[in-house]
Amino acid sequence: MTAPTVEAAIHELMDLAWNVVYDLLEDRGLLGDGLFVEEYSGIHSWVEDLTRYTVVHSRLVAVLFVDTRPVDAIVFHHDLLGADDPKSFFTVRG
Repeated sequence: MTAPTVEAAIHELMDLAWNVVYDLLEDRGLLGDGLFVEEYSGIHSWVEDLTRYTVVHSRLVAVLFVDTRPVDAIVFHHDLLGADDPKSFFTVRG
């Protein structure tokens, strides 16, 4: 179980953009691996210049948000969390 503030942040991001997240999961062949917002229990967020990057993940799927817009989804692996540049695991489209 996650802390209430972490859980609220995850739900806010995921709920605001669930249709886009769903499409990303479908496009990446990950649909079914992370369909319920409740499955997402981890969040990692940082700022570079004026942009906030946030990774929200379940045990199986990670979704990258740029500011509040989901931009990519990948299979989650723990190397992502300790990486110097976690966004390098994703494809960030302009």
